[in-house]
Amino acid sequence: MKATVTVMLKSGVLDPQGKAIGQALHSLGFAGVGEVRAGKVIELELSETDPARAKAQAEDMARKLLANTVIESFKVEIT
Repeated sequence: MKATVTVMLKSGVLDPQGKAIGQALHSLGFAGVGEVRAGKVIELELSETDPARAKAQAEDMARKLLANTVIESFKVEIT
């Protein structure tokens, strides 16, 4: 099974990378862009065949390593 973990900074946490991307987009003429937030996507190939257990494993991985849960939130999708 494949697990996709999306990690984003929590709202209210300063996102300098998102701000820089937003400024660059504006300088390129994309005036209609509002706030930009940057994150990361991690794809995991899991040997688990049960979707619920695979999701639980990926969530455990995210809590322990992939996301800093003090300042980041995450979501897990199983495909």
